[in-house]
Amino acid sequence: MIFNFRLVSDEVDNFRREISIDADATFLDLRNAICDSVDYDKNQMCSFFICDDNWEKGKEITLEDMGSESDEDVYLMDETILSDYIDDGQRLIFVFDYMTDRCFFIEMKKSVPGKNLKDPVCIASMGTPPPQTMDLEEFEAKNAAATQVDDLDEDFYGSDEFNDDEFDAAGFDEMTFDENM
Repeated sequence: MIFNFRLVSDEVDNFRREISIDADATFLDLRNAICDSVDYDKNQMCSFFICDDNWEKGKEITLEDMGSESDEDVYLMDETILSDYIDDGQRLIFVFDYMTDRCFFIEMKKSVPGKNLKDPVCIASMGTPPPQTMDLEEFEAKNAAATQVDDLDEDFYGSDEFNDDEFDAAGFDEMTFDENM
C-alpha cells in the first residue's frame, strides 16, 4: 500500500509538499523524504507526533532515545513502521526545530492499496519552506510582536471608551432578515 501525505506550514501561506511513501516504510524514511523535499539538514533533532482530529499531540515518535526516565514507551523513527500508526486522514505534526517548537502539519490524504513504492517521492511541491532553524532572539521578537497584536485586540474590544449611544440600533429596524438563516 502507498500512503500520500500533504505537508503545510503555519509560517508560510503558499507552502505545500505532497509525499508518496510505501506503507511499510519507517517514520525515519518519511523524515528523510520530508527533509529532502525542503532541503533540510538531516542531522537536526526532530520528532513526529500522532495527532487527533483537532491537532492535539499524542504519541511521540522521535529520532533518538533521549534517555527519558518516565514509564512511557519510547518510539524511535527507524524502528516504527508507518502502517502501524497511520489510518486514512491521520494527522501528524513534524517538529523540525526543537528550540522553537516549529513544525509542519501533515495529513494522510489517501492510500493506494495493492501498490508498492520502493523509495519515497515528493509528488507535489509548492512555495518556499520556512527556514529549518530560527535564531532564538528572532523567534522571541516574533512572539513578542504577536503578543502585542493580541493585547491590542483585548484593549480594543474591552475598551471602557466605547459608548453604547454611538451605536445606531435604528439601522437594524429597517433591515429584513431571512428567517431561514
